[in-house]
Amino acid sequence: MMDRTRAMGAEALGTFWLVLGGCGSAVVASQFGPANTLGIGFLGVSLAFGLTVVTGAYALGHISGGHFNPAVTVGLWTAKKFDGKDVPAYIAAQVVGAILASLALWGILEGQPGFERSGNWLAANGFGSTGSPGGYAIGSAIIVEVVLTAVFLLVILGVTDRRAPAGFAPLGIGLTLALIHLVSIPVTNTSVNPARSTGPALLVGGDNLEQLWFFWLAPIAGAVIGALVHRFVSGDEKAGTAEIS
Repeated sequence: MMDRTRAMGAEALGTFWLVLGGCGSAVVASQFGPANTLGIGFLGVSLAFGLTVVTGAYALGHISGGHFNPAVTVGLWTAKKFDGKDVPAYIAAQVVGAILASLALWGILEGQPGFERSGNWLAANGFGSTGSPGGYAIGSAIIVEVVLTAVFLLVILGVTDRRAPAGFAPLGIGLTLALIHLVSIPVTNTSVNPARSTGPALLVGGDNLEQLWFFWLAPIAGAVIGALVHRFVSGDEKAGTAEIS
């Protein structure tokens, strides 16, 4: 029981860090300064998300496996790399971590002069004219979220394979997440992670909250596809544990 409790705590903490660092970079630093002269932009936000995964996995991966993402948890279960009985607890911990991080960001933003909770003030995910940063329609969002989450799972399963070089998994996974963000921020603000979508959407509300179902369905579908493709390509049908550490 204690090991499971610690694992859930690690998942909550890792997801908290991912949302705080990733979404925080988007809403605090991406357009900071006059005429955005000091803003980090899409590249900086993408790197921030990748770095949260790298640092979180190295710090906590040995405790919980370092999922920090319901889609990853479901994908690893599909690939027979994670025990199904722990899936609900992991997902619950991840969502709690994401919500707490969103509340922490709200507290930070309240200290900004003239701050108002209007528009997409927490970098929530969305599609269409009101949700997508670039106005992309739901068809584009489906392709982005399903395909990129599938690729994400393929990378995770590949770099954590027993035949892969040891110790480098967090780097490969973090760089992949950064690349995913570079491609998809203009389309959906990049989810590939239902917990990351849930925390901001609950506070932003409006269309972002109404579209939250999509950012559970599409990433999880992509994760399952990625896991099944990996099982076919790798020929690895053995059950085991994938640890991102």
